[in-house]
Amino acid sequence: MIEEWSEFNVAMAGATAALVGLVIVASSVNIGEIIKSRTLTARLLAGIAALVLALAVSAISLVPGIDRIWFGVVTVFATLLAAIFQVHATRLIATDPDPADRARPLKYIVGFLPLLAYLVAGVLVLIGHPAGLYLTAAGCLLAIVSAIVVSWVALVEVLR
Repeated sequence: MIEEWSEFNVAMAGATAALVGLVIVASSVNIGEIIKSRTLTARLLAGIAALVLALAVSAISLVPGIDRIWFGVVTVFATLLAAIFQVHATRLIATDPDPADRARPLKYIVGFLPLLAYLVAGVLVLIGHPAGLYLTAAGCLLAIVSAIVVSWVALVEVLR
């Protein structure tokens, strides 16, 4: 069932790889200002981790002959690794001394959406449910959207 998604995964691997590069280059322009903020740096890193997760899952699905067990295991494992960065960003946001910043759960919820999709996708693929691959696609698209949102916010906030 994984082979049926090869064209989608080729497109997503290319798109996420390009987007990772663009986010890093765009961030480097104002890196001096970005690193002054504990939360912006962590949120940007979590966004990049989500994109790398999307890239990794798309790429692993293209390995010739990969079976659903390995694909599911790698998806769950990679998601848990990426979640480390999102949990770190969430902790920093939650402990931010500025009460206005702590009161914005959207700052971190958006980062958990692709992770949740990928985690459920990995489990569903492991048990052989075809909806897992649809959730993998959703996770990829959510990773792209959340990384773009986080990147945009980071780049705009440093210019305020």
